Amino acid sequence: MKNVLFLFTDQQRADTIHALGNPDIVTPALDALAAQSTSFGKCYTPSPVCVPARLSLMTGQYPARTGNNNNNRETVYGGDGFYAEFTRHGYDTCCVGKMHNCGDLYAPMGFGKRVTQEEMADPRDDYHRFLQATPWRNVFDYNGQRTELYYMPQVSQLPAELHPTQWIGDRCVEHIEAKDDDRPLFLFASFIHPHPPFSPPAPWNKMYRGRISRPLDPEDRNSYEDLLRNRYTLDAWGIGARQLETLKNHYYACVSFVDYQVGRIVKALKDKGLYDDTVIAFTSDHGELLGDYRSMGKRTMLDAASRVPFLLRVPGRKGGVRTDVCSLVDLPPTLLSLCGIPYDPAEYDGVDLGASSHDVVYSQYGSGTMGEYMVASDRDKLVYSRMGDRYFYFDSFPDDRNKFDLSNPRVASLKGLLDGHMASDRCPHPDTRIPVAPAGQPPDSFYPPLDDHGSTRERELARMPEGYGITLGSVPSIAPCRPEGKGTGK
Repeated sequence: MKNVLFLFTDQQRADTIHALGNPDIVTPALDALAAQSTSFGKCYTPSPVCVPARLSLMTGQYPARTGNNNNNRETVYGGDGFYAEFTRHGYDTCCVGKMHNCGDLYAPMGFGKRVTQEEMADPRDDYHRFLQATPWRNVFDYNGQRTELYYMPQVSQLPAELHPTQWIGDRCVEHIEAKDDDRPLFLFASFIHPHPPFSPPAPWNKMYRGRISRPLDPEDRNSYEDLLRNRYTLDAWGIGARQLETLKNHYYACVSFVDYQVGRIVKALKDKGLYDDTVIAFTSDHGELLGDYRSMGKRTMLDAASRVPFLLRVPGRKGGVRTDVCSLVDLPPTLLSLCGIPYDPAEYDGVDLGASSHDVVYSQYGSGTMGEYMVASDRDKLVYSRMGDRYFYFDSFPDDRNKFDLSNPRVASLKGLLDGHMASDRCPHPDTRIPVAPAGQPPDSFYPPLDDHGSTRERELARMPEGYGITLGSVPSIAPCRPEGKGTGK
């Protein structure tokens, strides 16, 4: 039985690995992994947002089948997920980092051990408890400040040695070093970065000064409004060219800091004598627009947000490049097959990529009147936005020219497939809505909902001296919050 190392990031674009064609980024650990791996250049997320993408990864099922297609808790899936299959078959299963499980952030999720580092502060969180025992206990926004700084360049308030990304690397290395039994290893290393806020530690934030290429800005970008139902337009946030350059610098720095941890984890496998018999998978839940189409964020089927990197190293097999289309739902049957664990193919929408392939894959964000759906092949894709009641067809990439024309037999064929997939949607709550920034909205007319840590609220308030106030909450507020009685000011 082979060991498995599953490396997972959050919001990492497919074009952020140096060895795969990005001359600007520094990723020596991923480059080394890519040299021994099969690189899947057309891997798409089942949903371009965290929770449904991660549930689809766990289940091997598309959102239309799980019933979850937004960052919400509703789902119709009732199984245990594929991580539990490894546990049941005798693996030492450990998950370190963010999982963003839709039902319970701190549920076992089928793992024998979870070491947690979720986005928001919580007394149940292992990283939160770790930081409380250090002199940095009053760094409240340890994953970066959200709300008004969510898409603003910022440097972590923590030193690199205590940064959440480093902490995940440390815990993974410790787990490998402490392994002392004969059970095969299944280690899931899940990093929050490069998810925003882009907050690398110093001096990593200075890696990319003056080195980043300009974002994609099609002349007819207004025609993409129905594909960009997202609150993070550059205009709404007042993000200018210089600030966008710094944002990209920080995003790349976050990727490089994760890459450094990947190198440390792989070295630990080698030092322990496990590397030669370990399957290694690297991928992400979805991408990031990063200024393309004058937007930040995800929640769109445009390739920058919907296509993800995917590397698969299998001991004894040569690396290479595959151009056939695939999806995160393929990871469960592929990894189970590689490790000789039996499964029911009917349980999964994905396939074992070692023995099969797809003609098309699907992706979904929202449903009902808010739904956006995609069917993609190795050479083209069709997207439907219910909000705008429009189809988009792309056969060249980056996807900057809509060629939808029903008289094209290929378009008509894909439309039939996509319409059938939409008809199978099982979402129990079809109209989940999010605040959006309309196209052309001036910078001073849009303000994001406040997104502070509920569990640290009283401690933050108590840090302010009497007569001074701070604004906290989960919705926009005008009146400042003040502690009851005197604050310590310490």
